[in-house]
Amino acid sequence: QVQLVESGGGLVQAGGSLRLSCAASGRSFSMYAMGWFRQAPGKEREFVAATSGSGSSTVLGDSVKGRFSTPRDNAKNTVVLQMNSLKPEDTAVYYCAASHDFPTGRVTNYNYWGQGTQVTVSS
Repeated sequence: QVQLVESGGGLVQAGGSLRLSCAASGRSFSMYAMGWFRQAPGKEREFVAATSGSGSSTVLGDSVKGRFSTPRDNAKNTVVLQMNSLKPEDTAVYYCAASHDFPTGRVTNYNYWGQGTQVTVSS
């Protein structure tokens, strides 16, 4: 069992940066690939990024390539979503999730989810 708690959301102007954190409780954090998804009102949940259990491999969604990164610290059971050059279309609730599969952007492949944190980018 893994419990995930996101933090770091908020309001930022276009072009700015935000850093989301996801803290995991439970054992064997490094056995899980960690993913980030987002969901805007009226839209489906969208894959943003994922990192392998070791953190040596990362996959990014097309809409965030070159702007976002997702390092992890297995010693601290945390994963970060660093978001730069933010755009209004990045506005959404952001979720971290854990999966035994990598790489995968499929919602159904993720077993554990955080509660989400709101990110709002003003123009």
